[in-house]
Amino acid sequence: MIIQPVILSGGSGTRLWPLSREHYPKQLLPLTGDESLLQETVRRLDGVADESLTVNAPLVVCNDQHRFLVAEQLRKVGATGAHIVLEPVGRNTAPALTVAALVCQAEEKDPVMLVMPADHLIADSAAFHAVVRQGAAIAQSGKLVTFGIVPAAPETGYGYLRKGEPLSSHEANTESYSLAAFVEKPNLETAERYVASGDYLWNSGMFMMRASVWLRELARLQPTMAEACRAAFERGTKDLDFYRLDKAAFAACPSDSIDYAVMEKVCAGNEASSAVVIPLDAGWSDVGAWSALWEVGARNAEGNVLRGDVMTHNTQNCLVHADHRFVASVGVDDLLIVETADAVLVAHRDHAQDVKRIVEWLKAQGRGEGLVHRKVHRPWGAYEGIDVGDRFQVKRITVNPGASLSLQMHHHRAEHWIVVKGTARVTRGDDIFLLTENQSTYIPIGDKHRLENPGTLPLELIEVQSGGYLGEDDIVRFDDRYGR
Repeated sequence: MIIQPVILSGGSGTRLWPLSREHYPKQLLPLTGDESLLQETVRRLDGVADESLTVNAPLVVCNDQHRFLVAEQLRKVGATGAHIVLEPVGRNTAPALTVAALVCQAEEKDPVMLVMPADHLIADSAAFHAVVRQGAAIAQSGKLVTFGIVPAAPETGYGYLRKGEPLSSHEANTESYSLAAFVEKPNLETAERYVASGDYLWNSGMFMMRASVWLRELARLQPTMAEACRAAFERGTKDLDFYRLDKAAFAACPSDSIDYAVMEKVCAGNEASSAVVIPLDAGWSDVGAWSALWEVGARNAEGNVLRGDVMTHNTQNCLVHADHRFVASVGVDDLLIVETADAVLVAHRDHAQDVKRIVEWLKAQGRGEGLVHRKVHRPWGAYEGIDVGDRFQVKRITVNPGASLSLQMHHHRAEHWIVVKGTARVTRGDDIFLLTENQSTYIPIGDKHRLENPGTLPLELIEVQSGGYLGEDDIVRFDDRYGR
């Protein structure tokens, strides 16, 4: 049997602002260790395969803006051969899963798809592997399988799944049930009743089903979505190592989740026995807010979760995360304190869900702190804003070994480059020359230019821009190896 992991990486993680931003969301961040949540999701697949199961390289569906970040993170964990499908606009999880199933169908294969969000934590990999193997056998028989988290408390922030009748022994050799119903997030009294009954599980957002089964059910229940996804896929194009869906067709697709589009309707219909839930007790968290990171983090004797250059005094049950500066707290309890280069968050743990309101306000005000960090990643490296004023801007630029910026020009700004470390190959007009440490050059307004790193070490330089307009959209590209 073949399992095709499908990793859905389209979220923006607004409740983990200021660390999570629209252009660098939580699944790409190392929140609990040295690797990102996406990388941990890929690593979680290690050990699933056995003598009867083959696990393919993952298929990742992600936002077009994140494509190079996703590709680089997959490369770093050895996920060679991974498919990366690019969504031009977000349309929720049901269309994302549909285009993944179409990729499988295009390769004339009908694997069991293991559908996982890219931004969850699972502490017990062995328990996860066990339920995946169990789910694969059930999904292979044509059923839609989901995993329900055994609740640790009456949580009001999660949806719930109601268990139906146990599957007979010939259908499953361990605990599994027909899926009776999906239940919306309850109030506290209702959640307490659910947990006490033993009949309810948290909705994990993880699924297993054969590609053909998903496409059949979607076409039956959501024909407009099915047609739009097929059009977006068939009109899509190969772009470097990515597959880019057709923007117009995908934008016309209805937006809906796997739960609402198919699973709830299957549970409510006559075919309810085709939906199955398997309990999972493996230290799961959806890392939906800073309070969740406090709950799963390693707490010290005072109940604090600390990361970075942090000092606390008379502080209890707080999360303090320092990215760039020394952060100290004195005489506070139950707070979330998160510092980044350009923003600081202070919130009570009980109000962690309200952090998304800040992102909504930033967007309404047209401010960039909800979109990007001060350090902006590019396929060739990164740049970081150092200073900005009237008619000037200073950036620190890092170019990866062997990487190259596009051949470009600007209508409104000139640039002065000073090499701090490494060697730069510079194209300026008709001239091509090398610069080494402490050397510099000047790029006048309107001159075609390119910056390359021909060396084996990162190139670092300071760029001083001057002119009447310094926006990133003042770039005319003539040649770009990254297809931008």
